[in-house]
Amino acid sequence: MGVVIVGAGLGGLRAAETLRAKGYTGAITIVGDEPHHPYNRPPLSKEALLGGVDVDGLLFRRRESLDDVEWILGNAAVASDLSARTVTLADGTVLPFDGLVIASGIRPRRLPIPGPKDGRTCLRTIEEARAVRDRLTPDARVLILGAGFIGCEAAATARKLGAEATVVALDEQPMIRPLGAELGAAMRRRHEDQGVHFHLGQSIEAFHGDDRVRSATLSDGTELPADIVIEAVGSVPNVEWLEGNGLDLSDGVLVDSAMQVSNEAGANVVAVGDVARHPDALFGPVARRIEHWNIPTETGRRAGATLAALLAGEEPDRGPFTAMPSFWSDQYDHKIQSFGLPGLATSTRVADGDVDGPCIVEYHDDRGLVGVVGVDRTQDLVPYRKEIAARADC
Repeated sequence: MGVVIVGAGLGGLRAAETLRAKGYTGAITIVGDEPHHPYNRPPLSKEALLGGVDVDGLLFRRRESLDDVEWILGNAAVASDLSARTVTLADGTVLPFDGLVIASGIRPRRLPIPGPKDGRTCLRTIEEARAVRDRLTPDARVLILGAGFIGCEAAATARKLGAEATVVALDEQPMIRPLGAELGAAMRRRHEDQGVHFHLGQSIEAFHGDDRVRSATLSDGTELPADIVIEAVGSVPNVEWLEGNGLDLSDGVLVDSAMQVSNEAGANVVAVGDVARHPDALFGPVARRIEHWNIPTETGRRAGATLAALLAGEEPDRGPFTAMPSFWSDQYDHKIQSFGLPGLATSTRVADGDVDGPCIVEYHDDRGLVGVVGVDRTQDLVPYRKEIAARADC
């Protein structure tokens, strides 16, 4: 039967590579709901959106060890039976498995706002990015719902292309969760200097238009014109296909430090990437989903090694998992880089520079440095990364 990997993204790809590297020679089938092989998503709101969406340029390189993998693309998993060891796809195909990798990832959260649907989109897929790029003309009025990284990156790209950009969010400052209020406010000022308009502490009550969105009414009564709406208000784990198996799906899929699901029926079942809620010894015993760009690789490698051991009748490594979360964001000519989990901090400190210029901001919890963010200071963050990594020894 072999291994079935549900999710044709980076996490699933890394798990497959590791299975082969650890000596697994059986069949591997990778299932994806999109028609594409694994590709890089972060550029969809940045350079790919700015210069044009080239599928081939976004695809991850696939190792020769995966040449015999069977790919089933454009056909999502809709159900599973872990006891019977089967996965059912949207077209009715039933795939039996000896081992299962849950790599189904996340999807954008969509708010139930009344009004026309046409003209509203997200920036999760290649097709969505292409649709947005086609409408980002110099005279376009772009309304962005959400002031996180994707929303702010989209605003910066829109302005670079000459479009008008307006951001609406309930948050006090843009990117406040990962950056904190002080640095978030400083980034807002950078955007405003480039002509972005913010309506913070507000929500969209309704969209208006006959055939497509033409405007939106905010919670304070303000009406804003809109030629295109980009929704960037968070994500939802893709776990519905796993229901009925006794798994903890309260926020993604709960796994242990080996990335194995916490369920007797899931003897040979692991989860990776954005859908996996896992412990990280750098940040205490609480299991968390971490949606940072490097986590699919780290969890994919761990899960692949675990599954290879289980299928060989061996005990996998269940020692502490100590992946270092990292993210970056390009906005205009500014590069934001982070290590750790700044969102867990109870206090912050500007360690060097000024938040309105190149700077380094430290984020602390009761154990010390828990995260760091540098704005235009990427090369200076290495000592901070080492300090956060040392938390594993505490």
